[in-house]
Amino acid sequence: LFVVEVGVDAGADLLLTTQSATKVYRTPGSFAEQRMCVRLGAGARLELMPDQLIAYREASYRQNSRFSLHPTSSVVMAEVITPGWSPDGASFKYEEVRLRNEIWIESDSGAKLLALDNLLMRPPVNDVTGMGFMEGFSHLGSLVVVDPRVDQGLADDLDRISKEFDAYTGVSLTATLAGSTGLVLRSLSNSTEELNKLLGACTGVLRERWFGQAPLNLRKY
Repeated sequence: LFVVEVGVDAGADLLLTTQSATKVYRTPGSFAEQRMCVRLGAGARLELMPDQLIAYREASYRQNSRFSLHPTSSVVMAEVITPGWSPDGASFKYEEVRLRNEIWIESDSGAKLLALDNLLMRPPVNDVTGMGFMEGFSHLGSLVVVDPRVDQGLADDLDRISKEFDAYTGVSLTATLAGSTGLVLRSLSNSTEELNKLLGACTGVLRERWFGQAPLNLRKY
């Protein structure tokens, strides 16, 4: 069990990433788990950009995250899930990957749930690319954005950008709560690099449009 607690004070900005990919190996009879609690003050900003999650053969992984946001705070979270590979090129078959995000908006009237984003990947008969499950793809990218400036126009822009990449992508919006709206983008591909480029292009639009900043370059590799 790995526990992470993150607090971003009012008016502060935080870019949070990892040192390298998160690798989950065999978990016989159990599962690896990460629990994360995030709280943002008024006008606070969080960019959560971990390296890819790699699930190997017979791995089970659960990630539970709770976000408590002020109506004026901003969160951008991008993740890529990748199946592990063997030296001969055959795909390792993981058992389960579950990512659960609770996003709460805290205002003077109390905390209210904006979105419950529950992603469960449990390959049927351990076939990670099966039709009706991953539609022939092996990798999944996810982008979650919560900000008062999220709207249908932004969703349409990100959808257009996603079509420039070799991936199958969908974008949807949450309801608006206390002036804040959420956006969820899911993308299927056969390449970690392609998904990283797609998510980088989308987050680059947000950085330039909202904050006047260049696309993110973490210079890790």
